[in-house]
Amino acid sequence: MAKITASVYTSHVPAIGAAIDTGKTTDPYWVPLFKGYEPSKSWMEASKPDVIFLVYNDHATAFSLEMIPTFAIGCAAEFKPADEGYGPRPVPTVIGHPELASHIAQSVIQDDFDLTIVNKMDVDHGLTVPLNLMCGSPDAWPCPVIPFAVNVVQYPVPSGQRCFNLGKAIRKAIESYDEPLKVQIWGTGGMSHQLQGPRAGLINREWDNAWLDKLIADPAAAAAVPHIEYVREAGSEGIELVMWLIARGAMDDVAGGPAPTVAHRFYHVPASNTGVGHLILENKQ
Repeated sequence: MAKITASVYTSHVPAIGAAIDTGKTTDPYWVPLFKGYEPSKSWMEASKPDVIFLVYNDHATAFSLEMIPTFAIGCAAEFKPADEGYGPRPVPTVIGHPELASHIAQSVIQDDFDLTIVNKMDVDHGLTVPLNLMCGSPDAWPCPVIPFAVNVVQYPVPSGQRCFNLGKAIRKAIESYDEPLKVQIWGTGGMSHQLQGPRAGLINREWDNAWLDKLIADPAAAAAVPHIEYVREAGSEGIELVMWLIARGAMDDVAGGPAPTVAHRFYHVPASNTGVGHLILENKQ
């Protein structure tokens, strides 16, 4: 049977991708951020999964305000880098895992979560920046990736509790897949940031780190955080953190197993007016 071995959480700031693509990772502004991910790259090399289930949000490339699903699972064999207005990023094509993705879709829909099945879409920085941060800039990504897009752009967006419960259903689906695959589940986006209005540039270091503490030690409490708190304390784009709760809900301890091991934790401000958070949790083997 397939098994979730770990969950990874990270911001997916587009400027990070631009720094990688333009060779600015050694600029003084960016050095502290990329240094914080060096242990993660080493961990990734030592803990290479067979598949990554990557939760992210699309930024008006595959979807638009004309049509934006709450939850969408990529079931295609491959996903090309999206043109976000300045050409596609110079990163590898993402290879999918249609068999596992279709199995997850079947199981999760039968557990009463409505997913949109996507058989063709391009993927933007929300998915490719986390891959860069964890894997560097290889000629090919180290394993297949199942993209899972969540609407955190157009209200109404799903609650943290809904996302947390969805993570439980995804765990059940993965563990019922009849192949001995090692799967990592990644939650991306956030942390505190606001891109517009009088509070543009908002970063709340104290709240971000308190929320990370809660995510690790009391995920049910993190899931109960209401939308208004994310907006008030972490800015309008802070709501992206509900995507981390999908990954957290899929971990063993939520289903009665032992608490996960914190393999790495990192926080940095600022990165293009965003509080960057990063966490790796390992299930006990």
